[in-house]
Amino acid sequence: MNKVYLSDAGPKVSQAIYGFWRWQPIDSTKDYEQLEQTILYCLNKGINTFDHADIYGGYSIEEAFGSIIKKNNISRQDIVLFTKCGFNVPHSSRPQYRLEHHNSSAKHIETSVNQSLSHLKTDYIDVLFLNGLDPVSNLEETALTIDGLRQSGKIKNVGIVNFSVFQHQLLASYLKSPIVTNHLDLSLLNTSALDNGQIDFSKQRYMSPLAASPLENGRIENGTDPKAVAIRGKLQELSEKYNTNIESLAVAWLVKIGAFPVIGTQSESRINNIVDAFSVDLDIQDWYDLYNTSKTN
Repeated sequence: MNKVYLSDAGPKVSQAIYGFWRWQPIDSTKDYEQLEQTILYCLNKGINTFDHADIYGGYSIEEAFGSIIKKNNISRQDIVLFTKCGFNVPHSSRPQYRLEHHNSSAKHIETSVNQSLSHLKTDYIDVLFLNGLDPVSNLEETALTIDGLRQSGKIKNVGIVNFSVFQHQLLASYLKSPIVTNHLDLSLLNTSALDNGQIDFSKQRYMSPLAASPLENGRIENGTDPKAVAIRGKLQELSEKYNTNIESLAVAWLVKIGAFPVIGTQSESRINNIVDAFSVDLDIQDWYDLYNTSKTN
């Protein structure tokens, strides 16, 4: 798999990215072995970019991942690491959190980054994502902390998660560090980012978006709601023309607009379908045929 630049200021990443948001806590040897198998399978397929967050897997994934990378003697220079902070969820390991909430404060960001560095067993994070922007924290202090983390080398780049255009502009106005990508919910079943300006603004800033849940947790292949059925029918019709799987075609639709798909599945066959998407050259009229099917259902 090719490695390409995420933006004009960002790092080189694999065209597909593996994310851990669907993983449950790593509570057993079996869980650990499954995680290890998935990581090594991704690396074997050329996927060297991994998307973390402190909260994933009940606050357990980062530490397990760091242990697996160390155990398998995988060079830090051979992988690209993303992680997120700023969104907190209740968990037994975090008794101070009684409800889901955002926290963009300087103190929270600095604490989270140091914990992620320790858990991932690394000296730096390639892209730190601010997972939402709360209206309470002092944004000037937030930006100063992020810029300071970048200057210290603890983070190399800054990203955002599901920021609106206005939120993106607001944070960028305070930061000295460039924002290199917006991590969006984007798929054939959710095209809102194409309609609300998020994709357009990303292009204006010379960056490519990340498309989380590109296959909607299997809904594109197995969903029974009218929209999923309509999209699947159109994908099946076009898949014969391209001699490819419908999931590969659904991801090729995202790749056509410059998005990086973030894989969440543990299924090796589904990972293969996403990798195969990069060999599909989707015709512009077929792209619109799929887009119009999504918009009208």
